[in-house]
Amino acid sequence: MLAKVISSAVLGIDAYNVEVEADITPQLPAFATVGLPDGAVRESKERVQSAIKNSEFIFPNKKVTINLAPADIRKEGSAFDLPMAIGILAATGQIMRESFDDLVMLGELSLDGTLKPIPGVLPMAMNIHKNGIRGMIVPRENASEAAMAEGLEVYPVGSLREAVAFLEDERLVAPYKIDMKAVFNTARHYTIDFAEVKGQESTKRALEIAAAGGHNIILVGPPGSGKTMLARRLPTILPDVTLDEALETTKIHSVAGILPANTPLIATRPFRSPHHTISDAGLIGGGRIPRPGEVSLSHNGVLFLDELPEFRKDVLEMLRQPLEDGFVTISRAMTSLTYPCKLMLAAAMNPCPCGYYGDITHECSCTPVQMQKYHSRISGPLLDRIDIHIEVPAVKYKELADTTPAERSELIRERVNAARQRQQERFAGHKHIHCNAHMESKDIRDFCPLDEKSHDLLRTAIGRLGLSARAYDRIIKVSRTIADIDGIANIQAAHIGEAIQYRNLDRNLWMN
Repeated sequence: MLAKVISSAVLGIDAYNVEVEADITPQLPAFATVGLPDGAVRESKERVQSAIKNSEFIFPNKKVTINLAPADIRKEGSAFDLPMAIGILAATGQIMRESFDDLVMLGELSLDGTLKPIPGVLPMAMNIHKNGIRGMIVPRENASEAAMAEGLEVYPVGSLREAVAFLEDERLVAPYKIDMKAVFNTARHYTIDFAEVKGQESTKRALEIAAAGGHNIILVGPPGSGKTMLARRLPTILPDVTLDEALETTKIHSVAGILPANTPLIATRPFRSPHHTISDAGLIGGGRIPRPGEVSLSHNGVLFLDELPEFRKDVLEMLRQPLEDGFVTISRAMTSLTYPCKLMLAAAMNPCPCGYYGDITHECSCTPVQMQKYHSRISGPLLDRIDIHIEVPAVKYKELADTTPAERSELIRERVNAARQRQQERFAGHKHIHCNAHMESKDIRDFCPLDEKSHDLLRTAIGRLGLSARAYDRIIKVSRTIADIDGIANIQAAHIGEAIQYRNLDRNLWMN
C-alpha cells in the first residue's frame, strides 16, 4: 500500500514542502530511503523502526520504501522521522485517516517514540502558511516558534502515539496560540546599558554617530580602556527593531540551530563576537551543506571583531563583498545558497603590538618596523569600508570613581531613531540607500552639498594631516550623519571638523 504525508525542509533561510511517500510491498524485509537523503535522513530508518515498535504499533515485516519529493534537492536533518513513521502506519492500515494534505508534520523521534525539537521551524511555518495549508504538527518545544507564523494552526505533540491519537480523532489537541505583539514587546529588552560605562564620552559620541548612520567603526586603544565593553553595548543604541527584522533574524538563528530554548522571537539586535582563530567558513558561512556564518548571524545587528589584526588576513578579506552587498552567496556542487548579512561592523585593536603606543602611563616598546607590520595586517580595501576610526584612551581614576549616573542607552537610541527617520525621508524612492553609510559617490554629490567654508576645511585637513584619498567620501558621509543628529538640513563646517577627528588610522602619525 502507499501513503503520502506532507513535511517541510529548509533551503537557505527559506523553506519548501516535501512530500513523504511510504510504500509497503510484500518482499523480503528491507528499508530504503530515496530522494537524495543525507546521513541523518538515512539513519531515520533505525529511529523510526524502534519508535514504532516501542509505541506499541506493528512495524511491517516487508519491504518499506520512503521517497522524499522533490527528489532533486538534497534532504538533511531529522525532521522527517515523524512523517516517515506516520506514512508507514497509514500504509499498513494502522491509521485509518484517508488524507493528510491539510497538515504538515515535523519532528525527530527518539527510540521510545517521544518527539525531540528540530531547527528551522519558523521558516517552515511561514512557508506552510504562505502555501495555504491549514496547520502543522510539531514537537512541543517548537510550538511557540511555529506559532509566530500568524494564521497557522500549530498542534504540539509529545510522542508518536500522541500524534496518531490526534490524527485518529481519539485525542483533542488544541492549536497553540501566542500573542506575537506581546512577545515582541517583551523581548525588546536589553540586559546591558551604556549607563554602566564610566567616562569615554568621546567614544560614546562616536558610537552614537555610527549607530545613527549605519557606519562601520573601529576602536583603537590600549588594553583595559573599555573597547569591548563599549562595543557590546552598541546594539542597545541601534534603531528599534521592527517586527519584520525580528522575524528575519529569528529565521537565520533557527536555521543555524542556535535559537535559545523558550525564545520564539529574537527582538533585540544580535551581537556576534567570533574568536580571531575563526575559519573563513565559520565567518562567511559554508560547509558541505552550506550553513550561515557569523556575518549572517549578525544580520540586522553588530559583528564585533576584537583584536582585528590577529585575524587571518585571508579571512578578513572575505568580509569585503558581504559588507558591500549586504548578502553572501555560497556555491557548492549540489546547490548555491544566499544568506542576508546587513550588519554593522565594529572592530577593536591595540595601537601597536605591545598595546601602549600613545599611552602616557606606559612606555611603548615597539619599533617602527613592528608597528608598520602590525598595521599592515589590515588591508586598505577593508579599511576603506570602515567610516569611523576612534581612539579610546585609558580611563582615568577620577572617571572611574565618579558616581554621577551616565546617560542611558534608551535616551541615546531616541536620538538615533530621530536621525534615521530623517534619513528615510531623504532617501525615499532610493531603494538601495537605507542609511547614510550606504551612499555611493553619486549619492554624496546629490544629498551632501558643502558650502565654501566646509570645502576649505576639508581641503586643509587632507593636505596637512596626511589623510588618505579614501577618507574624503567617508568624512562627508559621517558629517551628514552628525548633521542629522543635530537636526540640521545642511552640512556645516563644524560637522566636517568633527568627522575629521574620526579618521585616526588615515593619519601619518600612526605610521611614524
